[in-house]
Amino acid sequence: MAITAFVIDDSALVRKHLADALAAGGIEVLGTASDPLFAWPKLAAGWPDVIVLDVEMPRMDGITFLRKLMAERPTPVVMCSTLTERGCQTTLDALAAGAVGFVTKPKLGLKEYLAERSDPLVEAVRAAAKTRVRAGPVQAAASSRKPPEPQAAMAETTDRVVAIGVSTGGVQAIERVLRGLDRTAPGIVMVQHMPERFTASLAERLNALCAVEVLEARDGERVVAGRVLIAPGGRHMQLKRSGAQYVVEVRDGPLINHHRPSVDVLMRSVAACAGGNAIGIVMTGMGDDGARGLREMRNAGAYTAAQDEASCVVFGMPAEAIRLGGVDDVVALDDISDWIRHSACLPPRAAR
Repeated sequence: MAITAFVIDDSALVRKHLADALAAGGIEVLGTASDPLFAWPKLAAGWPDVIVLDVEMPRMDGITFLRKLMAERPTPVVMCSTLTERGCQTTLDALAAGAVGFVTKPKLGLKEYLAERSDPLVEAVRAAAKTRVRAGPVQAAASSRKPPEPQAAMAETTDRVVAIGVSTGGVQAIERVLRGLDRTAPGIVMVQHMPERFTASLAERLNALCAVEVLEARDGERVVAGRVLIAPGGRHMQLKRSGAQYVVEVRDGPLINHHRPSVDVLMRSVAACAGGNAIGIVMTGMGDDGARGLREMRNAGAYTAAQDEASCVVFGMPAEAIRLGGVDDVVALDDISDWIRHSACLPPRAAR
């Protein structure tokens, strides 16, 4: 059965080009609309598998519509935006609200662009059709959280290092994990599959919401308790030992498992540098990036986990990690913060 899609964009020309590209890629387009208010009655007449959504539209913006959609009828959504500074943040907000994918829309020459590179759009819609989205809990406003108290641990090197790998569905998932941690949490190094510039906006957003400090990693940055370092989009990140300290190395390199940054690159370096002092977890995402790296971490003595199928948007990465034998525990999303705290209290393990 063909995958069905619905396109919402305020430009008639953009709607036509997107619909034509999807149809050429074997996606059945059930309809289009210039904004969400026009879309609702059309959607009610025939609900699609995936909605392709612009992020800035008159009358109702894409973020407001997305939140309404996820509350009333959760549906896989692929955002279609430009990579302007403002658009980057808007798309990130959309991912946090429940969108499962996004594609870059050039400011000019969309028809020519799609004629040459329609695959990313078609692949994004096909991938979104395989995801499972659900209504999430209403998030508290950032201003409602208590400000974190300064911790002496921030000035000291942490003995434990947590490595996290996450992809599709990860913006919402990682927010829930990090909001459950405080400044006493071990230092965290993380790969979230995202392109350049998006990871900086993600770090800024999470830093405002969480008690832990969240930064886009820079080469040579220290890994310390209460700090989360997110690998920059388009660059690999590895853990290194510098005397008594852990630091990260940020570098260019080829795609690994079709990704840069790659979870496997990070986790293999954590296995080599931290061994039994490490903690690793692979969360929601498509494909198998991180499965081999997590197994290396476990073989080196690390405590490891995978997010459970019921709470994943896509169970690909965790399922592969489990299949390869790299997982000690399978943990529901809402329990991952507690699992990290518990694992950090266990004694380091010897290599297997």
